[in-house]
Amino acid sequence: MLTHGASGSSRSPFLIALAAAFSARGVTVLRYDLPYRQVSATAPPRPESGARDREGMRSAVKTMRTIVPGRVFLGGQSYGGRQASMLAASEPGLADALLLLCYPLHPPRRPTELRTAHLPELRTPALFAHGTRDPFGSLEEIEAARALIPARTALFPVEGAGHDLFRAPRRAGPDVVARIVEAFLAFATEG
Repeated sequence: MLTHGASGSSRSPFLIALAAAFSARGVTVLRYDLPYRQVSATAPPRPESGARDREGMRSAVKTMRTIVPGRVFLGGQSYGGRQASMLAASEPGLADALLLLCYPLHPPRRPTELRTAHLPELRTPALFAHGTRDPFGSLEEIEAARALIPARTALFPVEGAGHDLFRAPRRAGPDVVARIVEAFLAFATEG
């Protein structure tokens, strides 16, 4: 299950490409619009919408478990990844692994406003795919956040990318997507 960032939707070119690459590897994919996006095609999420967005994710994951045999993975870009990690921290076992794309560790230029309070409760394995130039957290900051998580984690850095991994300099979007999918599937089969 893949979901989007605060300004995106399930129709983002990045999520479409990821879904296609996972599908080509035999993985059933649901691209999912979070409840705040279902209400408005353009409005950003409000602080009070987080609980509703997580409840929507929970329902979608449970539905996927009734449709697809085997393991269920939860992935999200930026805001969607943060909500996925918060949901998994509050409900261990809901998802079998997380794919956290461009995790928004802190707002740009405000590194002291960390979004890590839930990470010590996270028991779900998580792969972070993160750009080396992401203003929402440096690779060093992501490594420090990973150290808070008691579950198995890994970092897949995307050289030169900012907060949009699909637009990494000197790399075609499909190449980055293929590498993320390969890294995640290898990570997910380790455990």
